[in-house]
Amino acid sequence: MRQFFEFNKRETNFKKETLAGITTFLSMAYILVVNPIILSESGMDKGALFTATALSAIVGSLLIGLLANFPVGIAPSMGLNSFFTFSVVIGMGIEWQVALTGVFIASVIFVILSLFKIREKIINVIPKDLKHAIAGGIGFFIAFIGLKNAGFVVANEETFVSIGALTSPGTALAAFGFVITLMMLVRGIRGGIFYGIVVTSILGMFLGLVDVPGSIVGEVPSLAPTFGVVFQNLGDIFTPEILAVIFTFLFVAFFDTAGALIAVASQAGIMKNNEIPNAGRALLADSTSGVVGAIFGTSTTASFVESSAGVAVGGRTGFTSVVISICFFIALFFSPILGVITPEVTAPALIIVGALMATEVKEIDWSRFEIVVPAFVTVIMMPLTFSVATGIALGFILYPFAMIAKKDWKQVHPIMYTLGGLFIMYFVFL
Repeated sequence: MRQFFEFNKRETNFKKETLAGITTFLSMAYILVVNPIILSESGMDKGALFTATALSAIVGSLLIGLLANFPVGIAPSMGLNSFFTFSVVIGMGIEWQVALTGVFIASVIFVILSLFKIREKIINVIPKDLKHAIAGGIGFFIAFIGLKNAGFVVANEETFVSIGALTSPGTALAAFGFVITLMMLVRGIRGGIFYGIVVTSILGMFLGLVDVPGSIVGEVPSLAPTFGVVFQNLGDIFTPEILAVIFTFLFVAFFDTAGALIAVASQAGIMKNNEIPNAGRALLADSTSGVVGAIFGTSTTASFVESSAGVAVGGRTGFTSVVISICFFIALFFSPILGVITPEVTAPALIIVGALMATEVKEIDWSRFEIVVPAFVTVIMMPLTFSVATGIALGFILYPFAMIAKKDWKQVHPIMYTLGGLFIMYFVFL
């Protein structure tokens, strides 16, 4: 096992990888609760959605661990499940069965693009400075999610955002978790993020802020209401509306996953010579899990940026992903315990991981103005638009223009010009 996952080469061991896998699982376990809630608004069966969510995470995380040796967790994307429900089904009036078929077709296209290494080629030609901007921007984005989940930052009609009520019970619990986790990490305790989640959960239950599970073992809900419905609606996708939906699934999922892989690879020290080893296999695993997830009955899957929480405690290989997969499998039978993993409990981990990832911006060449602006826009627009893909797209649009103005247009790969043009068209016709 040590040889297969290259433990020695990546300076890790069984204990670190196991702890990393559990930490990442705890950071993304909310998807088992939130995904069924969001997708059920479209009329889908909530029980079947829980099982489909878990199974797609099991398959995706296992595949990327074994095929690509990446410490990444895969599960249904939070942004795309909201788009599926509120924009496609409710907003456009498309039946969920047809929308799910659109997810299936988009994932099949992803598999084809991955097999021909088109996705891998695109990721590898992204300039080094933009890669660091993407990784750093995702750090700010993750931190913003953590601050929002903790209640430190709240919506405000006049100023858009403002500071929350720091004395409210949930926010106070998150603040305690943040301080405890910070202190452990400063003291050099490598599993500080994981231990912080555990301590915060226990305190939350003791104070009545986190529900104590009424039972431990729960029944696995049936997949029957959603399993295989995509094969019954293939003839209904050839309409302008559905084709536009498929394109949107392709666009957002592509760059959400690309951003996550770049961020995790950079943080884990896997990226070499501006390229990600085994990127093609990682993308194939990601796209295959999307096909499987659609068949099971859930929206598009993606590599989770929360995987950085596991990397922060030492995860460096695909064994971390195998542990994530095992945890999701166990969760199928212990669903009542998932109520303990609340947003306030995991918020401190996301804030701290975001801070660690944000250090990537120091690698950007801040002395070159033609680099500074595209990189800065990439970073800042991720949290401000609440979208990794949007931040990447805007940076990709500005970068070619800046390089042309600098008369360094020959240094820009033709693919970057093509992507810049496609993103402009995307925003124009969005």
